[in-house]
Amino acid sequence: MTEPLRIVFAGTPEFAAEHLKALLDSPYEIVAVYTQPDRPAGRGQKLMPSPVKQLALEHDIVVLQPPTLRNAEAQAELAALKPDLLVVVAYGLILPQVVLDIPRLGCINSHASLLPRGRAPPPIQRAVEAGDSESGVTVMRMEAGLDTGPMLLKSVTPISAEDTGGTLHDRLAELGPPAVLQAIAGLAAGTLDGEIQDDSLATYAHKLNKDEARIDWNRPAIELERQIRAFNPWPISHSTLDGEALKVLAASAAEGKGAPGEILAASKDGLIVATGAGALCLTRLQLPGGKALNFSDLFNSRREKFALGTVLGQ
Repeated sequence: MTEPLRIVFAGTPEFAAEHLKALLDSPYEIVAVYTQPDRPAGRGQKLMPSPVKQLALEHDIVVLQPPTLRNAEAQAELAALKPDLLVVVAYGLILPQVVLDIPRLGCINSHASLLPRGRAPPPIQRAVEAGDSESGVTVMRMEAGLDTGPMLLKSVTPISAEDTGGTLHDRLAELGPPAVLQAIAGLAAGTLDGEIQDDSLATYAHKLNKDEARIDWNRPAIELERQIRAFNPWPISHSTLDGEALKVLAASAAEGKGAPGEILAASKDGLIVATGAGALCLTRLQLPGGKALNFSDLFNSRREKFALGTVLGQ
């Protein structure tokens, strides 16, 4: 009877934890888990373990959290584990070539885009924001370049007009784990060949930040509608109303003309706001100190805040 593959897993967020769950239920031996160092989170800025670390500890798996894998000590620690394969999912650290050369079968990565489109994080939100018709997960062999390695498997899903960054994330988190398991089986059997990426088709997903989520009402409504869906549940598109923060969680394109940011109409159906081209109907909002609510509820209780002619973002 052959020994099970010795796998080291490297990942950090919930997307990666879904992959680790599948590996823990597989016949492979998970000998250790690498994840980012604990980060401060919440109002108290208490150090919090990553979702991957929490899951690994629940299963008594060794957890390693080096700040870098570029030094000889961290590399020797990995080599001592004698891994057959390193599986990487949204880890967050660059792996130098010396690390990629350690596992017998190399290193594979589950990436949440249809490479070569959407290299680098965060491809999920960028796909929604760009209006892409489809996305998916690509399992690839890792190289020293950023998401440039040969593609082993792809799993595709359409992007609907209702998808948010959150719904697409959750769907890709379901597609990734079985694709990784299929790729591992193919690599172990020697039956899986990689497809070289066409670099001329590559696009790069630039890192998200909260400042970028500020709504620029001068932009066309169609672009803002996609941004609002893409940035839900993080970093959440936002503007201001009477100088106070206003978070916008859902909207749809609407008819209307006016100065960018001007409230054109308000009813239980939504808040109509002019943009640089067309208008948006805002249907789910969050005011300071409150929870996210459908606009119909806000209209009933806070109608006076949404007077016609008021300009958002001033």
